[in-house]
Formats: sequence, structure tokens, C-alpha cells
Amino acid sequence: MTKQLRASGGIWLSIDGTNLHIDPGPGALVKALSSKPKLDPSTLSGIILTHKHLDHSNDINVMVEAMTEGGFKKKGVLFAPADALDSDQVVFQYTRNFVEKIEILKAGNTYQVGEITFTTPVRHKHPVETYGLVFNYKNKKICFIVDTLYFEELADYYRGDLVVIYCMRMASPEKYEVEHLNLEDTRMLIQKIKPKVAVLTHFGMSMLKAKPWEVAEELGRELKTKVLAASDGMRLDLDEVL
Repeated sequence: MTKQLRASGGIWLSIDGTNLHIDPGPGALVKALSSKPKLDPSTLSGIILTHKHLDHSNDINVMVEAMTEGGFKKKGVLFAPADALDSDQVVFQYTRNFVEKIEILKAGNTYQVGEITFTTPVRHKHPVETYGLVFNYKNKKICFIVDTLYFEELADYYRGDLVVIYCMRMASPEKYEVEHLNLEDTRMLIQKIKPKVAVLTHFGMSMLKAKPWEVAEELGRELKTKVLAASDGMRLDLDEVL
């Protein structure tokens, strides 16, 4: 994030005319408006914060302003964990008045905005309150396994057709525990979940140095699964990949 070797603007999801922005980190607004074709934040129906760390939340307030056209059009839903709003809050009080509704994310809950339905199946093992996401799409599941320490039951919560895995490191450091997934964790998740497509993202320096597109290709050959490495501006047509 701090070196911007990879963009940190989050993920834009469009399903049946409903647009959601997931984790608007640094550069979210600039990346949306400079993409080709342009992604217009005023068309958003909601914004999801999986957790409050800056690489996921830094642009939350500016994206709320953009979604609501400076607050002049009260609209949209903000989804966020309680601690992003109550403790060391990242969402300004004044921007909260711009949205129609604020939904607090909790483990095991189901949420709906427009034509999009999603669940937050389990609280992740991370220093702040964090939730992954499971979206329903034409009787298929699109899963986002965001920042977390690996735990044995993790795969059971994300048995989907398309799984986006936040694989930060090639390996775990020997001297301390980092509460992010590494390549071996990712390998075990794909083996257990058996998705049609797996997408790796959220790369740290060790993954970038290893050339994640080559890591993904090798992992795909090994597991006989289509594995992709995310790149800046990458677009996936759900109907094509699923």
C-alpha cells in the first residue's frame, strides 16, 4: 500500500444492475474515475468495509461523498463492523448522515442491497473486527476470504464457485505470527474448497517478488484448478468464468 506497487482502491462488484464497492482503500475514488470504462461512484448502491485497516478503509468517506454526490442525494447502504464505527472509528460522523442506512456486520448474518444478497459467515482471526463475504449469483457462490490467520474450519465457511483469497505472503515469518494468509494456507484452502476458479490478491512484498502470476499458474497446475493472480484494473465477467 505505502509504496503503491499495487493499487489499493478495493473491488467493484456489479450484479444485475446493482453496484457495490468493497474496501475502498487509498486511491479508490481516483482509480474508479480513471478506469476504462469509467466506474461512476454515483451509481453505487452500497459500500462494504470488511474491516477498518487503512488499506481497506482509507477512502471510505470520500467514496460515501461520491456515492451521494457530496451528500446532496441521500442514498445507499454502508456495511461495516461495529468497531469501524464505534472504536477508533474510520467513518466520519457527518458522512454517516449521507447514506440511507448503516448495517452493522456480524458473523452469520445475511444482508441485501438492490439485487445483491451476501452473508458474513464468520469473524476472521485478525487484529480488528473482520469479516469475509459470500455473495449469491445465479445459484452460485462468490466468496471473498479477506485478511485472516488461517484456522482449520476456514474453508467450510467459503465453499463457493469463485473464491477470492487474500494471499499476502509466500511463507509465514519464523519469529512472529502475522495474521494474514500465506501461500501454503492458500493451497490448503483451494484443496478443501475445490472452487471452479480461485483468484489470489492482496499481495505483500514477498508475493510480488515471486511474481504472483507465475505463482498462480504453478498452483493451478498442481491443484488442477483455474487459479488467477489479480492485477490492477483486472475485470472478471462472472458469466464467463463461472
